Amino acid sequence: MIIDAWAQHPTLRHAQDPIFDSLRRWNREEVPTEELPVAATISAMDAAGVEKALISAWVGPRSVMISNDEVAGFVSECPERLVGIGSVDISRPVQAVAEIRRCVGELGFKGIRVLPWLWELPPTDRLFYPVYAACCDLGVPFCTQIGHTGPLMPSEVGRPIHLDRVALDFPELVIVAGHIGYPWTDEAVAVATKHANVHVDTSAWTARRYPAPLVDWLRTNGARKVLFGSNHPMISPAKALDGLDDLGLTPDTRALFLGGNAKRVYGIDA
Repeated sequence: MIIDAWAQHPTLRHAQDPIFDSLRRWNREEVPTEELPVAATISAMDAAGVEKALISAWVGPRSVMISNDEVAGFVSECPERLVGIGSVDISRPVQAVAEIRRCVGELGFKGIRVLPWLWELPPTDRLFYPVYAACCDLGVPFCTQIGHTGPLMPSEVGRPIHLDRVALDFPELVIVAGHIGYPWTDEAVAVATKHANVHVDTSAWTARRYPAPLVDWLRTNGARKVLFGSNHPMISPAKALDGLDDLGLTPDTRALFLGGNAKRVYGIDA
């Protein structure tokens, strides 16, 4: 089983947001003008042999690019293939905790994602802490981004070392840090090695371009700590898997990386 641990099914306002202009420039893409049907995301998954994808809401301080209810609607169109990940407005802590409870208890989501660069705040900021406590209470992972940002936003808040403090304060919290952490990949490996509940996913990177420290760790004591992710539609699952056969993974490590770790971490049924 292949599980894509980081994907989006975008709304048109998410796809058109000016914050992604730099990514469109890199990829030589035009601004979309039509909503993407759920069938298109399923087709991209099929092309890569991906059985399930975790698709996330996007909530920031200036806009809700993809709402939790929209994610729930996408999942309802193909519940055997799509798994919901919620997001919240951390500037309103009481309402954020209530929304996390709704996401997990009513919508059936398997995790909560907040992106520090969207808020221009490190994950050690006090506004994140009610989210961590709620995730611990409900037994769902907290997902976040580490490393530099493709969008033209400050990258410092994505330093993986910030998660060291979070994991010390919330040892029960399961953390999945997406995007590898480059150019601080060594920091990401160090923090995830130190803390039992910290994991890394490979979204926004193709297997052919994984940094050497991550590959070395994946082959050894990181075999149960790294999850495959694509960042669809920015990178398709098929493109993200390009070069997988060249990583020199054992069959057991490959199975854990592609799906076994995500099943365990997110509590996903086969």
